[in-house]
Amino acid sequence: MQIRKFVEQTLSSYELSEIEIHKLVLAVDEVCANLIIHANNCNQDEHLELVVDVTPKTKVAFIIKDKGVGFDINHYKEPQLDDLVTSKRKGGLGLMLVKRIMDEIEFSTEKNHNICKLIKNLN
Repeated sequence: MQIRKFVEQTLSSYELSEIEIHKLVLAVDEVCANLIIHANNCNQDEHLELVVDVTPKTKVAFIIKDKGVGFDINHYKEPQLDDLVTSKRKGGLGLMLVKRIMDEIEFSTEKNHNICKLIKNLN
C-alpha cells in the first residue's frame, strides 16, 4: 500500500491523466509485489528502493532496486490466456500486464543489487 500511495502522490504533481497515473501505479506495484514475493521470499528484513524520475511531458522512469534473487527477463515466456483459464491457475498475468503498460522494461544487476527499470513515454 505504501508503494502505491508513494507513486500516486509523486505522479499527481505532474500533468498526467488519472487513468495514466493508475496504470503506472499498477505496473510499479506489480513489479514490487513480484520482487517481494519471488526475489525476496517475503522476507520482511529485505527492502526495496524505488526512485521515480519524471521528465515532464516526455517520460517517467521508475528504478527499483533490491538484493533478492535476480530475474532474467530474456527467459520470460508470456503465458497463454487460454492455458491460465483452463488450468484455473491464479496469478501469472502480472508481468504481461506490466509489459503492456510500460514502453521499456530492463532488468540488470549492479554490485550486490538487482535493478528493474520501467520506462513510460508520455508523448
